[in-house]
Amino acid sequence: KEYSIKVSSDKVENTITIEDNGIGMSKDELISCLGTIANSGTKQFMEAMMSDASGSDKNNNMIGQFGVGFYSAYLVADTVKVYSKHADSTDDNIVYCWESKAGGSFTITELNDVDMSNGTRLVLNMKEDCKEYLEESTLKRIVQTHSQYIVYPIMLLTTKSVSKEVPVEEESTETESVEKEDENEDEEDKIEDVTEEEDKPPKTKTVTEEVEEYVHVNNQKPIWTNKPEDVTHEEYAAFYKSLTNDWGDHLAVKHFSVEGQLEFKSILFVPKQAPFDLFTSGKKKNNLKLFVKRVFIMDKCDELIPDWLSFVSGIVDSEDLPLNVSREMLQQNKVMKIIKKNLVKKCIELFTDLSEEKDKYKAFFDEFNQSMKLGIIEDSTNRDKLVNLLRFQSLDHEEYISFDEYVDHMKEDQKDIYFLTGESRKALLSSPFVKGIQQKGHDVLFMTHPIDEHMLQHVKTYQERTLVNVSKEHDSFKETN
Repeated sequence: KEYSIKVSSDKVENTITIEDNGIGMSKDELISCLGTIANSGTKQFMEAMMSDASGSDKNNNMIGQFGVGFYSAYLVADTVKVYSKHADSTDDNIVYCWESKAGGSFTITELNDVDMSNGTRLVLNMKEDCKEYLEESTLKRIVQTHSQYIVYPIMLLTTKSVSKEVPVEEESTETESVEKEDENEDEEDKIEDVTEEEDKPPKTKTVTEEVEEYVHVNNQKPIWTNKPEDVTHEEYAAFYKSLTNDWGDHLAVKHFSVEGQLEFKSILFVPKQAPFDLFTSGKKKNNLKLFVKRVFIMDKCDELIPDWLSFVSGIVDSEDLPLNVSREMLQQNKVMKIIKKNLVKKCIELFTDLSEEKDKYKAFFDEFNQSMKLGIIEDSTNRDKLVNLLRFQSLDHEEYISFDEYVDHMKEDQKDIYFLTGESRKALLSSPFVKGIQQKGHDVLFMTHPIDEHMLQHVKTYQERTLVNVSKEHDSFKETN
């Protein structure tokens, strides 16, 4: 059996109907699950299933707690009716209807005149100020935003115009007069008459009709649930563009899952170009979307990733957070802290892998070096790993080099790492300190961004070698005649 969810609206009746063809609920389950706001029939069902040895499969598709989220319906509806028919019902004609105006009471009615197979049907009688939700476009947008990746198809009742040809009714003639033609009529005239008859247009006309049909509206697949080796570059590129509205491809991607004390899946993207407003204050910068069991929860989630990684885009799909989580709850949630720690770790792994491809890493570092240096300032836990990813030009190297590469080229008598700060490599080459360095045969790193001096307050040494600012050591690096 193919399970699905159907959504439709009726502007005449002022209702929205949401219907599934699942197991449904019995009368007792309607009372226990919907009669108490905090009660979750789903939770009880899962506990019963997990206690059964035959039902120990963790890959279930139970995403909601019906009795908890259900009452949000009263934000938009005055009255809610829930029709349900249990799969194990002994009477195929009986359907139970739960009805309430959210005033603390409800009624349950036994019906035998409702055309319904097993499953559950919600009918929301909309409030006067919520009629915008009756619009087909609004319902489609909501479904595609919040439930695009639900494993079951969501079908929306849509109306479209269809053109078709129909016969034209022949007009009746008031009088008919037929004259007998001469038997010796010329043969050419007969052929001409036949030709004219064939050239007459067909007796049809085009009409337009309004046709209703259910359309599958959550047809994108959650590619993060697949194994990385099963996802193509083209699929990653298409997903990245749909996620970010970026016109170009991504520079790098990290697709992974975490299991153990918690479970979540994630895809992280590094763009080719830094956003023009990357460091604009007051702007919600990151483009990470939070899902819980494939249900969209939050966009630009601040709690998922630190500010210095705000250029990273992607999704996080957690199995451990509750569906009704709020921003306030996220700030205090221990699960979020563990997810954040893992995301930072995976981002650094991604940058490290990228550093093995020289051209790609140069493109990355040109765009995001300030973000990396901000990470060194803010993230003491990962500071050493980020320092390894820094790249600079130097006196002897026009191309970027790392601290490791600088140390490898040091003379035996050189104990410290030398650097100079300035506007550009070109400007620093004319510095009097550089001439003194050249005479001694040493190389010096050029640090040419305003953030570098602030960063160096947090990076005093590298591999037990002190970082020395040449401009502040006048006596050691004076040019000699």
